[in-house]
Amino acid sequence: MTTTKTARELAEIYYTAWEAGDFETLRGVLAEDVDFVGTLGAASGAEEALAGLKGLGRVLEKVDVRVRVAEGDEVITWFDLHTSVAPPTPTMNWMHVENGSITRIRVTFDPRELLAGFEKRG
Repeated sequence: MTTTKTARELAEIYYTAWEAGDFETLRGVLAEDVDFVGTLGAASGAEEALAGLKGLGRVLEKVDVRVRVAEGDEVITWFDLHTSVAPPTPTMNWMHVENGSITRIRVTFDPRELLAGFEKRG
């Protein structure tokens, strides 16, 4: 018997896997046609979204979740994004889940310090 994970559980798996660099597990919670739009770009489909997460994952140190609110198939997570190139960045992520997979992700944050950190890094 398989049990479909709740939207909250999928969000928890997403962040835990991303923080650990476990991209196989992360890929497992994304729908094939996941639609990602964020401050630094957009991705269409699981492989593009995963490539973006891997890119930021190169400097990711920690995801410090402040609050997660889930209602039905919607999850909003407010967290501090800790990287090796910038001070912690307050970040908001909204996910939509259908049929046990994350189908839509929207992310917003102030990118200035992160972009400056990338620039310094060269």
